[in-house]
Amino acid sequence: MSNTSTKYSDEDLQEFREIILKKIERAEEDLALLQSTYKNGLNNGTDDTSPQFKSFEEGSETMSKEANVQLAIRQEKFIRDLNNALIRIKNKTYGVCRVTGKLIQKERLKLVPHATLSIEAKRRQ
Repeated sequence: MSNTSTKYSDEDLQEFREIILKKIERAEEDLALLQSTYKNGLNNGTDDTSPQFKSFEEGSETMSKEANVQLAIRQEKFIRDLNNALIRIKNKTYGVCRVTGKLIQKERLKLVPHATLSIEAKRRQ
């Protein structure tokens, strides 16, 4: 399909929808894994109450948890962007660059299905 069209066909939109749903499923699995690394979970042990002095280890653990929280926040944003793309598919506005109004290349959308800018518009930034 060329960029002279104003929107993608229903078949194309269905293909993108399937790609996005797979990415959401994978992203949610990754998010759950990240969240499990920084949440206390089922660990009700007494490791954190022992009188040993482990400040270096605790500092390292805190930094690791903070890094995982940041990764989880990015993952949540990615999932939100993918869900927004599903809304655009439902509205049949998916794949239209929000700056130029032209169709975003199909190859770009397959790689970055939540994209809202064409390469042309992205370069202008």
